[in-house]
Amino acid sequence: MNSRLQGLGVALVTPFLENGEVDYDALVRLVDHVSDGGVDYLVVLGTTGETPTLENKEKNLIFETVKKANKKNLPIVLGMGGNATDKLIRQIKAADLDGVDAILSVAPYYNRPSQQGLYEHYKAVAEAAPCDVILYNVPGRTGVNLLPDTAIRLANECKNIIAIKEASGKIEQFDELLAKRPEGFMVISGDDGMALEVIKHGGDGLISVAANAFPEQYAQMITKQFDKEYDTTQQLWEKVAAVTKLLFEEGNPTGIKAALAAKGICNNKLRLPLVPSSDSLYERIRELILRENL
Repeated sequence: MNSRLQGLGVALVTPFLENGEVDYDALVRLVDHVSDGGVDYLVVLGTTGETPTLENKEKNLIFETVKKANKKNLPIVLGMGGNATDKLIRQIKAADLDGVDAILSVAPYYNRPSQQGLYEHYKAVAEAAPCDVILYNVPGRTGVNLLPDTAIRLANECKNIIAIKEASGKIEQFDELLAKRPEGFMVISGDDGMALEVIKHGGDGLISVAANAFPEQYAQMITKQFDKEYDTTQQLWEKVAAVTKLLFEEGNPTGIKAALAAKGICNNKLRLPLVPSSDSLYERIRELILRENL
């Protein structure tokens, strides 16, 4: 088990300037914000980072910017996924992964491979990776569900596959992973709203979207849940539940960028085909932030 990757990770957004270019100054502000807020590790270039719209040069500079801004030397997880296995392996082998604790690799999207296809894909990724690998199951985006038996098979056979970020939204899938996992294999929630229940069932933490804007609240909540202070965590959750729900009303990272804009951390700017939140959603998020002093 990589104990450095337990607790609260944050899936960093990619801030943009009004002209559409990456806002590297805002990215530094964001890293400072979440680090000071108490997150345990940083996840760079994941889904929340709008990676399909980024050029390779931008991805490299984003990663280097985060590394330089990481004054607290928090562990870094780097998103590296794709739906062409050979292409992804070439990218992994060519990448400079110095300073990376693990890569987070999403299940191949659009192709809709079988469970055997998923197994072969991830086995090839694990063999190519010079570092630890975290499986990422998010059927709502990929169109395919990495089933627990396949994930556990990979965990047993590939020693550098150390965890799964599970975002199926099904607690029974978490329970099956937790019941069958080998020693040291981590099960991490990919859903902010399910994290407390997952940890209560024996899970290892959360990779959060909401923690971009509310790192202190989420860090406290996750820590208290591990300490089994359930009354306290329920109170903390009630403070952020409403705004967390709003963050996903128009999709991700639409809502979280609205929240970050309301807090003055980055612009409310996305790259097509994603667009900024509606004015109505932005105002509701802003009002909740003010009302709850978030």
